[in-house]
Amino acid sequence: MQEQQTALSHQHVQEHIYLIARHEQEFAEKRTLAERAGDTIAGFAGSMRFVILHLLFFAVWILWNTLHALQHWHFDPYPFAMLDTIVALEAILLASFILMRQQRMGRRADEREHLMLQVLLLTEKETTALLQINREMAEKFGMYAVARDRDVAALSQETSIEQVAENIRENLTEEQ
Repeated sequence: MQEQQTALSHQHVQEHIYLIARHEQEFAEKRTLAERAGDTIAGFAGSMRFVILHLLFFAVWILWNTLHALQHWHFDPYPFAMLDTIVALEAILLASFILMRQQRMGRRADEREHLMLQVLLLTEKETTALLQINREMAEKFGMYAVARDRDVAALSQETSIEQVAENIRENLTEEQ
């Protein structure tokens, strides 16, 4: 019996994991080609490979333009104005890609928060209904201490989400 319950519990968890993974996959698949490209670029820009490639590129550029042995081949003499321009343009583009990615991730986080709120509201409703049923059962079976317990009675009342939100707004306003 214990093994069967464990297997059912594991199956229940796996179903939730599958559902979450499916939602994340659907979100990733809905991205446009430009969003995918931007995510790829932003992901690469945040890697150690990117840093190492840039360090090597900068070292070669600076050495190439400063070594006396290559004096006839210099194309960007010190203070490396061309390199400065390239780095500035790259910084602007990378910042844009990163901001676009963060904005998209923020939208996804908002979606998750809305979903979580809906689940929590449903859980609140279900828990209240269960508490009400339990109180009625306790009353019916003569368990008056449980049925008339003030804390249980208070918890079995429906929660006004609007009132909770108003209380939060009032408290946040008072603290600021």
